[in-house]
Amino acid sequence: MAKLFMAEDDPLMIRMYERAFRLGGHELTMAGDGEEALLTLGKMDPKPDVILLDVMMPKMSGFDVLRKVKEDPKLKNIPAILLTNLAGAEDAEKGLQLGAVAYLVKSQYTPKQVVAKVEEIAQASSRDELIPKVKVEIKNIEENKNG
Repeated sequence: MAKLFMAEDDPLMIRMYERAFRLGGHELTMAGDGEEALLTLGKMDPKPDVILLDVMMPKMSGFDVLRKVKEDPKLKNIPAILLTNLAGAEDAEKGLQLGAVAYLVKSQYTPKQVVAKVEEIAQASSRDELIPKVKVEIKNIEENKNG
Protein backbone atom coordinates (compact mmCIF):
# COMPACT_ATOMS: atom_id res chain seq x y z
CA MET A 1 0.00 0.00 0.00
CA ALA A 2 1.33 3.40 -0.97
CA LYS A 3 0.56 6.75 0.57
CA LEU A 4 -0.29 9.02 -2.36
CA PHE A 5 -0.95 12.69 -2.87
CA MET A 6 -2.88 14.05 -5.85
CA ALA A 7 -3.61 17.60 -6.95
CA GLU A 8 -6.54 17.70 -9.39
CA ASP A 9 -9.25 20.29 -9.95
CA ASP A 10 -11.75 18.29 -12.05
CA PRO A 11 -14.41 16.72 -9.77
CA LEU A 12 -15.00 13.83 -12.20
CA MET A 13 -11.28 13.01 -12.34
CA ILE A 14 -11.04 13.30 -8.54
CA ARG A 15 -13.82 10.74 -8.04
CA MET A 16 -12.44 8.42 -10.72
CA TYR A 17 -8.87 8.38 -9.41
CA GLU A 18 -9.92 8.35 -5.77
CA ARG A 19 -11.92 5.20 -6.45
CA ALA A 20 -9.14 3.55 -8.50
CA PHE A 21 -6.43 4.19 -5.88
CA ARG A 22 -8.61 3.15 -2.94
CA LEU A 23 -9.64 -0.05 -4.75
CA GLY A 24 -5.91 -0.70 -5.16
CA GLY A 25 -5.55 -0.41 -1.37
CA HIS A 26 -3.74 2.92 -1.41
CA GLU A 27 -4.18 5.88 0.88
CA LEU A 28 -4.92 9.04 -1.09
CA THR A 29 -4.79 12.67 0.02
CA MET A 30 -6.25 15.21 -2.40
CA ALA A 31 -5.97 18.92 -3.14
CA GLY A 32 -8.10 20.93 -5.58
CA ASP A 33 -5.60 23.54 -6.73
CA GLY A 34 -1.89 24.31 -6.75
CA GLU A 35 -1.81 26.46 -3.62
CA GLU A 36 -3.78 23.90 -1.61
CA ALA A 37 -1.40 21.23 -2.95
CA LEU A 38 1.66 22.96 -1.48
CA LEU A 39 -0.07 23.66 1.84
CA THR A 40 -1.29 20.06 2.15
CA LEU A 41 2.08 18.55 1.17
CA GLY A 42 3.81 20.74 3.75
CA LYS A 43 1.55 19.41 6.52
CA MET A 44 1.56 15.72 5.54
CA ASP A 45 3.34 13.51 8.04
CA PRO A 46 4.52 11.04 6.97
CA LYS A 47 5.13 12.45 3.51
CA PRO A 48 3.55 10.68 0.52
CA ASP A 49 5.35 7.97 -1.44
CA VAL A 50 4.31 9.50 -4.77
CA ILE A 51 2.95 12.91 -5.80
CA LEU A 52 0.57 13.20 -8.77
CA LEU A 53 -0.04 16.64 -10.25
CA ASP A 54 -2.49 17.87 -12.82
CA VAL A 55 -0.79 20.54 -14.94
CA MET A 56 -3.68 22.93 -15.55
CA MET A 57 -5.10 23.92 -12.16
CA PRO A 58 -6.39 27.14 -10.61
CA LYS A 59 -4.12 29.42 -8.53
CA MET A 60 -0.90 27.60 -9.44
CA SER A 61 -0.10 25.18 -12.29
CA GLY A 62 1.24 21.68 -11.75
CA PHE A 63 4.54 22.89 -13.25
CA ASP A 64 4.79 25.60 -10.57
CA VAL A 65 3.88 23.15 -7.80
CA LEU A 66 6.50 20.71 -9.10
CA ARG A 67 9.12 23.47 -9.15
CA LYS A 68 8.35 24.31 -5.48
CA VAL A 69 8.32 20.62 -4.47
CA LYS A 70 11.77 20.11 -5.98
CA GLU A 71 13.08 23.18 -4.08
CA ASP A 72 11.80 21.83 -0.74
CA PRO A 73 14.36 19.60 1.08
CA LYS A 74 11.52 17.60 2.72
CA LEU A 75 9.73 16.93 -0.58
CA LYS A 76 12.34 16.96 -3.33
CA ASN A 77 13.11 13.23 -3.23
CA ILE A 78 9.48 12.14 -3.56
CA PRO A 79 8.76 10.90 -7.09
CA ALA A 80 6.33 13.23 -8.87
CA ILE A 81 4.13 12.31 -11.83
CA LEU A 82 2.44 14.85 -14.06
CA LEU A 83 -0.99 13.55 -15.04
CA THR A 84 -2.49 15.89 -17.60
CA ASN A 85 -4.56 16.51 -20.69
CA LEU A 86 -1.68 18.36 -22.35
CA ALA A 87 -0.35 15.95 -24.95
CA GLY A 88 2.39 18.17 -26.37
CA ALA A 89 6.00 17.03 -26.39
CA GLU A 90 7.08 20.51 -25.27
CA ASP A 91 4.97 20.29 -22.11
CA ALA A 92 6.26 16.79 -21.43
CA GLU A 93 9.85 17.97 -21.85
CA LYS A 94 9.22 20.90 -19.48
CA GLY A 95 7.75 18.59 -16.84
CA LEU A 96 10.64 16.18 -17.03
CA GLN A 97 13.19 18.99 -16.84
CA LEU A 98 11.45 20.22 -13.69
CA GLY A 99 11.96 16.79 -12.11
CA ALA A 100 8.87 14.69 -12.86
CA VAL A 101 9.59 10.96 -13.16
CA ALA A 102 6.72 10.47 -15.63
CA TYR A 103 4.38 12.55 -17.78
CA LEU A 104 1.10 10.75 -18.42
CA VAL A 105 -1.64 12.05 -20.70
CA LYS A 106 -5.00 11.26 -19.03
CA SER A 107 -6.82 10.37 -22.24
CA GLN A 108 -4.24 7.69 -23.05
CA TYR A 109 -4.42 5.76 -19.78
CA THR A 110 -7.25 4.17 -17.84
CA PRO A 111 -7.27 4.87 -14.10
CA LYS A 112 -6.24 1.24 -13.61
CA GLN A 113 -3.16 1.77 -15.82
CA VAL A 114 -2.29 4.94 -13.89
CA VAL A 115 -2.56 3.01 -10.61
CA ALA A 116 -0.21 0.33 -12.00
CA LYS A 117 2.32 2.99 -13.09
CA VAL A 118 2.16 4.69 -9.68
CA GLU A 119 2.65 1.34 -7.92
CA GLU A 120 5.70 0.61 -10.08
CA ILE A 121 7.24 3.98 -9.21
CA ALA A 122 6.35 3.71 -5.50
CA GLN A 123 7.89 0.22 -5.25
CA ALA A 124 11.11 1.29 -6.94
CA SER A 125 11.30 4.34 -4.68
CA SER A 126 10.60 2.39 -1.49
CA ARG A 127 13.44 -0.03 -2.26
CA ASP A 128 15.80 2.95 -2.54
CA GLU A 129 16.48 1.98 -6.11
CA LEU A 130 17.04 4.56 -8.70
CA ILE A 131 13.65 5.31 -10.13
CA PRO A 132 13.55 4.06 -13.70
CA LYS A 133 14.83 6.72 -16.06
CA VAL A 134 12.15 9.23 -16.86
CA LYS A 135 9.82 8.15 -19.61
CA VAL A 136 7.65 10.41 -21.68
CA GLU A 137 4.64 8.34 -22.50
CA ILE A 138 2.66 9.99 -25.23
CA LYS A 139 1.09 7.33 -27.35
CA ASN A 140 0.90 7.98 -31.06
CA ILE A 141 -2.84 8.09 -31.73
CA GLU A 142 -2.41 8.10 -35.53
CA GLU A 143 -0.37 4.90 -35.35
CA ASN A 144 -3.12 3.20 -33.35
CA LYS A 145 -5.82 4.17 -35.88
CA ASN A 146 -3.90 2.85 -38.85
CA GLY A 147 -2.31 -0.17 -37.26
